[in-house]
Amino acid sequence: MGRYDGAVRSTLARLAAPFRSLRHRNFRLFLGGQIVSVTGTWMQQMALSWLVYRLTHSAFLLGLVGFAGLIPSLFLAPVAGVWADRWDRRRMVIATQVLAMLQALALAALVLSGSVAVWHLIALSLFLGLVTAFDVPARQSFLVQMVGGRDDLANAIALNSSAFNAARLVGPAIAGILIARFNEGTVFLLNGVSFAAVIAALVAIRVPPRAAALGPPVSPWLNLREGVTYVAGFAPIRTLLLLVGLVGIAGVPYRVLMPVFATDILHGDAHTLGFLMGGIGVGALVGALFLAARRGVRGLGRLIVVAVAVFGAALVGFSLSRSFALSLVLVFLAGFGMMLQMASSNTILQTIVDDDKRGRVMSFYAAAFMGTVPIGSLLAGSLADLVGAPLTVLIGGVACLVGALGFARALPSLRAEVRPIYIRLGIIPEVAVGLESATEPSPAARPLPPEGRA
Repeated sequence: MGRYDGAVRSTLARLAAPFRSLRHRNFRLFLGGQIVSVTGTWMQQMALSWLVYRLTHSAFLLGLVGFAGLIPSLFLAPVAGVWADRWDRRRMVIATQVLAMLQALALAALVLSGSVAVWHLIALSLFLGLVTAFDVPARQSFLVQMVGGRDDLANAIALNSSAFNAARLVGPAIAGILIARFNEGTVFLLNGVSFAAVIAALVAIRVPPRAAALGPPVSPWLNLREGVTYVAGFAPIRTLLLLVGLVGIAGVPYRVLMPVFATDILHGDAHTLGFLMGGIGVGALVGALFLAARRGVRGLGRLIVVAVAVFGAALVGFSLSRSFALSLVLVFLAGFGMMLQMASSNTILQTIVDDDKRGRVMSFYAAAFMGTVPIGSLLAGSLADLVGAPLTVLIGGVACLVGALGFARALPSLRAEVRPIYIRLGIIPEVAVGLESATEPSPAARPLPPEGRA
């Protein structure tokens, strides 16, 4: 009987492991509100793309709207990271969520009143991009406070990504149904209302003040320079961010061309677009849950190589596919690979960074990913007008495959550089022959407790 009870407890513990960060009240509140809010966000993203293409039938304008929505992150995210390290992160996130809600309600009013024009969509996308540039570093760096430290941080990142991508699965499908039955304005209105959930959750969260933020006053520009030196001065972090930037500029913009594939390539409608976007979400959700079930950061270097290779190969296949069923499988693989790379990179960075630099490091991560996507979106839209959407996506997929190969070739030297750090963090024993991850802070960084041991 004792053995049976032990086996049951062991099984339950394994089943609960992917959800261990939910034992923290603050994170439960945040995740619950986040699920509602990001569902509305994905509904709006799909509806906005459909509205732009319905009004203009221009792949270039699709890319331009995507560019306007994300380009502020390239320039403002590093500055926002300084603020996230100096100010109250919870209040900062509440402010950005309120502004995002107002943007969604403005879109709804324009569409429902019949007065919407393309320039409205570009201007409001730019406004949301400004908000997002400050939201992402603050929200990502706030996670560690909600789980009370680094023990459950990697799991919280993975669960947050899971919620984000579950919403990516559900949101576009709901948006497609609502657009077909009503119009895009209804989608924007529901998204505006959905922000109330995450704002209420953030108001209810209680976290102690960060002592690290209460040091002597320092010029924000000195803080920014310190962050640049911290990030650029260590080859593994620099190489990882370069790979994230490559995927952001060459691969991720395939999403802005989804309306073209849904209508012109696969000869479908808004429902087709919803299913394609949902397929990306399913793949990303599976990838996030896979990471949530992992314990520790060992092996993430190799996993990033595999993830980028899968992503690139899926884009190549998708560009050549003319079958709706095959295209669904390929966008699933693309979502899976993209999520594995991004969440793995996020996990490693958040595990090793000093808390007083967390906002700045995450701001450079946001700039490497979100800041490059708008440039890629603009290039993809322009190139698609010249050579077609399929060839544009094919070129991006090949670029990702080349990036995966380059990162794989760099892994041995990166492992040699990070080996002393992983030993100091306790992630590997001192007698270990080599490392299974390729991203750690410089030896000058203060040692931190490991996220988990192998």
